[in-house]
Amino acid sequence: MKKLTQFLMMAVAMLFATAAFSQSTVTGKIIDAEMNAALPGANIVEKGTTNGTTTNFDGEFTLTTQSSSGSLVITYIGFGSKTIPFTGSQDLGTIMLLIDNSLDEVIIVGSGLIDLAEDRRTPIAVSTVRASEIQAKVGTSDVTATLVNTPSVYVAGQASGFGDSRISVRGFEQDNTAFLLNGQPINGMEDGKMYWSNWSGMSDIASAIQIQRGLGSSKLAISSVGGTVNFVTKSTDRRQGGFISTGVANNDYFKSTVGYSSGLTETGWGVSAMLTHWQGDGYNLGTSGEGQNYFVSVGYKASDSHNFNFLITGAPQQHDQNFSKRISTYLERGRKYNDNYGYYNGKFLTERTNYYHKPVANLNWDWNINDNSTLSTVLYASWGRGGGTGNYGRSSGRIRDAETGLIDFDAIAANNRQKGQGSFANGAYLLRASANNHNWYGIVSNFETELTDNVTLNAGLDLRTYYGTHYRQVVNFIGLDSWKEDVNLRGADHQRNPDENVIRIIDQNYSINPWYATFNTADEDQRINYDYSETINYGGAFTQVEYASEDFSAFFQGSVSSQSHQRLDRYDYVEAYKDAEKVNNIGYNLKAGGSYLINQDNSIYVNAGYYSRQPYHDNIYLNFTNQVNPLTQNEKILGLEAGYAFKSQYFTANLNLYRTSWKDRVTSSSRVLSSDTEIGGNIIPEGTQVFTTNEGVEQLHSGIELDLVAKITDRLKLKGFTSIGDWKYVGDAVTTTRDDNRVVLDVEAEDVDGGKVGDAAQFTAGLGFDFEILERFSIDADYRMYDNLYANVGAVKENVKLPSYDIMDAGISYKMLVGKEKSNSLNFRFNLNNVFGEVYLSELRTANAVEAGDETYKGVNVSNEGYFGWGRTWNFSLRYNF
Repeated sequence: MKKLTQFLMMAVAMLFATAAFSQSTVTGKIIDAEMNAALPGANIVEKGTTNGTTTNFDGEFTLTTQSSSGSLVITYIGFGSKTIPFTGSQDLGTIMLLIDNSLDEVIIVGSGLIDLAEDRRTPIAVSTVRASEIQAKVGTSDVTATLVNTPSVYVAGQASGFGDSRISVRGFEQDNTAFLLNGQPINGMEDGKMYWSNWSGMSDIASAIQIQRGLGSSKLAISSVGGTVNFVTKSTDRRQGGFISTGVANNDYFKSTVGYSSGLTETGWGVSAMLTHWQGDGYNLGTSGEGQNYFVSVGYKASDSHNFNFLITGAPQQHDQNFSKRISTYLERGRKYNDNYGYYNGKFLTERTNYYHKPVANLNWDWNINDNSTLSTVLYASWGRGGGTGNYGRSSGRIRDAETGLIDFDAIAANNRQKGQGSFANGAYLLRASANNHNWYGIVSNFETELTDNVTLNAGLDLRTYYGTHYRQVVNFIGLDSWKEDVNLRGADHQRNPDENVIRIIDQNYSINPWYATFNTADEDQRINYDYSETINYGGAFTQVEYASEDFSAFFQGSVSSQSHQRLDRYDYVEAYKDAEKVNNIGYNLKAGGSYLINQDNSIYVNAGYYSRQPYHDNIYLNFTNQVNPLTQNEKILGLEAGYAFKSQYFTANLNLYRTSWKDRVTSSSRVLSSDTEIGGNIIPEGTQVFTTNEGVEQLHSGIELDLVAKITDRLKLKGFTSIGDWKYVGDAVTTTRDDNRVVLDVEAEDVDGGKVGDAAQFTAGLGFDFEILERFSIDADYRMYDNLYANVGAVKENVKLPSYDIMDAGISYKMLVGKEKSNSLNFRFNLNNVFGEVYLSELRTANAVEAGDETYKGVNVSNEGYFGWGRTWNFSLRYNF
């Protein structure tokens, strides 16, 4: 019996020993290959089993395997999966996952053109939003909403309609911030502005968004005052796979997306594609919209040295709009009130609809010349078609319902039918569209070489040509048979001559469907109000030299650019004077900086930059005529920055200081005096052409920014930010009046010194957390406070301050691993925005002060015009990755 017991004990011991020897302990660290940052919460599963774990806050993991050898399948939402073999207990080291916005493992192309902060050692003020966060939190908002938890960033205009938001960085508007798509400049060539409705699909195709506040790291010949925003899209995927997603939200919003990749074949070819449809009623009344987003990428890896990728994407859409109104009107009719629409024959009809389709195509070529040198080039094009609708004719022709305030289109139609043929003379009314079409072609190329182990050189070219056309066309005659257009043409003196006129009879109307607008334009003899084009050519050269050692780095960037403009007016001018004078301008920028690594956890940096920026096209020609503004000059920007960064295992923080001076802003207009007029104490005779110039305005923006991330436990992460700005006008705003001989007639100086810059909150603060309750089940919340927000009214001494407000957003995520090897996933996401239903004014367009007896709302005169922000909203999405 004793021997039997000993035998059994030995057998059990051998079984345990065998089991122990068949197990292994595998460790490693998972990071984002593009951003060089840890990926907490990544999933690691032993292939063929359900045995798995997740990474901690630092991207590290430890897994006791069931076998002594095998493979680990590593997945993370928004990134391509990886299968890593192991043998025995071992440390797999650092495992890099590539960003994948929609499909799987992404080949990043044009890496030498996509100016991410990690491309060089010298630090800058930067924040990065990755694909997983974009997909989780954007909901029904514009892609700009993904940047709200960033210091010195303010998003306004959302209440107008889908795609109508605006983003300010450090108090500077969008035309003073550079936006890039895979290294391709996308700010409007005419005015530098961004229209986010043209980019409604950005949240679907972006792999990452990086906002570089201030001087940034962009190597291009661009002059950004506020900062640079880089949109990095996915390209062709290495492996076969895809996804299906759907989402719903408040106000009958629905969105569905499907994507698939063939994978990269043995011959080096691969194709990825995605298609999205969305529609919704909009938060405010009369702001419904719908659209699509398509994305196709074809990649070819010719060799280890040459990689090509062709990409085409577009987001055709149309959405109805809401305009600012008096606070008193909102208080009377509700915060969602919109008076741009009504009903015609029992169907909804609005005066204001934006419609556009802007296909963008680019061909990237990455050439690894040798171990030290690379050349990255992108050849790109975009073709924009569309515009916005509005009323045309006498304003007295618009009839409103007295009770609701809405437009009574049936009454307008009855009035129009009595006229038959409409004209300005008989007070008729119709709906028109202002068409804004363009063809834009360009090439950006960057050569990078390591001169020594410590010195890297970049040099490149940025060439663009742009042709834009603008005119108006009839959308709906509202009961009229036709429209009579009487045009007095201008001559060499840019004045209208009653003896030179053209009569047009307009009898065709055009659809505002964005797909229709893509392939159809109004005939020239059917265009109304105006019809002109412009050609803008741009050429820039840039270079950057960086020195980097173990503890110290420094860089210098320089660029020079030439820009030419010419205007062609087909509508207002006699044949001999349709072509305007060609205008050429030269600009340049210089940037330099350095950083010092004090120790492993602490570093400091300083940057400085000076820009001489050419005026935009819309400031060169006066009053939308061919008359050249002789008073425009380059704007001058001086930026200074300094920062401190602390990074440890459990806590990171970045502190940035900045001061930006923006001088020599000039806006001009002209008019012909219709009678003898007193100017500057002198009588100026009738017929004299006078120029009015607002010049000498200086903006001085300075401030401090702090952002931090703290790892409390392996499952709880806190993040926060704050920004304190002092954005103001300096000195006097000088208005100078000159005659057509450039003789100064009058100078009026208005003291605007200390006046507050509006349209962005000068104080922001935020605090958020991510907490993993159970494995792959987490909650998160973000709280933000806004203060020192002033009206958007330009340079004034006394501006109106809006009431401060705070908002909290929250979300819940759950990721279910499915499939035989748990390599597929089903992702659930629910967002609740403005959880507590905060009622707040998000922007004002006027600055009416409060006087005795005035009615007020939270201390603001109710006669002011603006918008209330969104109330409580929600959205839910479901996504299956396979």
